Amino acid sequence: MSEISPAEWTAILLSLRVAIVATLVATPFGIALAWLLARRDFWGKSMLDAVVHLPLVLPPVVTGYLLLLTFGRRGLVGGFLADHLGIVFAFRWTGAALACGVMSFPLLVRPMRLSIEAIDRRLEQAAETLGAAPWKVFFTVTLPLALPGVLAGMVLGFAKAIGEFGATITFVSNIPGETQTISSAIYSLIQTPDGDAAAGRLVIVSIALALGALIAAEWFARRATARLHGN
Repeated sequence: MSEISPAEWTAILLSLRVAIVATLVATPFGIALAWLLARRDFWGKSMLDAVVHLPLVLPPVVTGYLLLLTFGRRGLVGGFLADHLGIVFAFRWTGAALACGVMSFPLLVRPMRLSIEAIDRRLEQAAETLGAAPWKVFFTVTLPLALPGVLAGMVLGFAKAIGEFGATITFVSNIPGETQTISSAIYSLIQTPDGDAAAGRLVIVSIALALGALIAAEWFARRATARLHGN
């Protein structure tokens, strides 16, 4: 690690920053959507579930291009945010966080939904019969029991965000110090002479981060299973 250059550290730290922000912002939406899909039946549920998982099957470049059309300076949403609120996503690190959040969202939602579906609904119904409001049932019964699954989803989402490349580079380009994450830095390095050593170091860092996240996600998943079975 002592051989890692300042530019490489910048890419690593930016990747961590982008992944953490993307995960923290996406988590409340993920929990709400996971609960909706797990606990409610409504018209269009299958379509909503398909849309949530669409980033997993679409080419990442397509997702990035759609983000650029929507949140770019001339996009429908991006133009409004830039002109009225001064918020710009395109070619900024915040845009990288948005792209990573979108791409990691399916992996974040899935464990949360499965964890909520595995909870015995009689526990929630018992709380309701004791006079607890629906929001109180959720925060005092459902969410605590689903917490290991929520944490597993967050870790998986974080791991995906760390490794995101296609949508990010399409939406925010590859600007050193601003949008150049580990993945885009590796891409740049393998295109330049004598960049193999630096690329190799970043590959090792990327593998270490991904393995750590996957091991943590598996641990949280096991905790969720043990907790639901009373172990």
